[in-house]
Amino acid sequence: MKTDLTDTTASKINKALVKARRAIGTPAVGMVLTLVIVTDEENAYDALKAAGDASREHPSRTLVVIKRVSRSPRDRTQSRLDAEVRVGADAGTGETVVLRLYGEVVDHAQSVVLPLLLPDAPVVVWWPVNAPLDPAKDPLGALAQRRVTDTYACEKPVEELAARADAYTPGDTDLSWTRITPWRSMLAAALDQIACEVQGVEVEGEEFNPSCELLAMWLADRLDVPVRRSRSGGPGLTAVRMDTDCGPIVLDRADGSLATLSIQGQPKRAVALKRRDTAELIAEELRRLDPDDTYASALRYGVERLKSSGSKRGDAPAKGEREAVPAPVETAAKAPADRATAQAPVKKAAAK
Repeated sequence: MKTDLTDTTASKINKALVKARRAIGTPAVGMVLTLVIVTDEENAYDALKAAGDASREHPSRTLVVIKRVSRSPRDRTQSRLDAEVRVGADAGTGETVVLRLYGEVVDHAQSVVLPLLLPDAPVVVWWPVNAPLDPAKDPLGALAQRRVTDTYACEKPVEELAARADAYTPGDTDLSWTRITPWRSMLAAALDQIACEVQGVEVEGEEFNPSCELLAMWLADRLDVPVRRSRSGGPGLTAVRMDTDCGPIVLDRADGSLATLSIQGQPKRAVALKRRDTAELIAEELRRLDPDDTYASALRYGVERLKSSGSKRGDAPAKGEREAVPAPVETAAKAPADRATAQAPVKKAAAK
């Protein structure tokens, strides 16, 4: 059921929600949280679709805040709020309110959202694009227990990671971190299988991919060993190679779907490691609303402390650079031909 409201108020929107619930025979509110999506008109459809899919696991009231910038100076002084209320099959398993803000009310979106929040329920704010540098100080972000951004959607994602570290507040998280959850689980499980000491790590993936940087920072922070970032043609993360005193451990994913895990002395294993869509990522983030201390520790490690390799798969070694020594065991990944042999040690970041 859909209800369109033009030049409305938050009070009228709440009345429309109650009326729509009664019309479809569900007067009770069975929502577990409020999800606020702050986006633009261009990205609203994709974000709303992802939130609708995630609502099957987390029934929620979804508030989509779209700030419309008026071109005419006269229109900028005229405040208006248009809303679209969706309940029932049109809103997945929850309720959806699309809010379009015009004029001066754009600068006071929190005053529109606040009366629409579910009482005594946690609030999550998600910026699919154009997130503020300090989400916790944003007027909408200040209403939330959890603030979700996506540095992958930024123009300069690696620089954005540095800004996220400087402005980090407990409750902040990023979908670039969520994307590497299966990688972190697989690598931790691989190290649990053998008693060995890791001596160095190489993380291979697309250039300017924040998930690759975060995985490298997490490994450097957790293992306290030299970690190097090397480039590949993607998609996304393609390989992690850990040098241990028991032989190499290699997790290679060349096609973005199926990966191969190679451990010295054990047969190679194929593992499912597909690239997940946004709905799966949001659903994972909504499962836990407490601060993610592991993300905070990895983020504060710092991208600049990683030793990077500017090579790509298949490129010839640069002038004055030696070719890499072949790996002692055959792996499923094709190692970059120009991997440098020297690795500078990286010191573990001091806890803040």
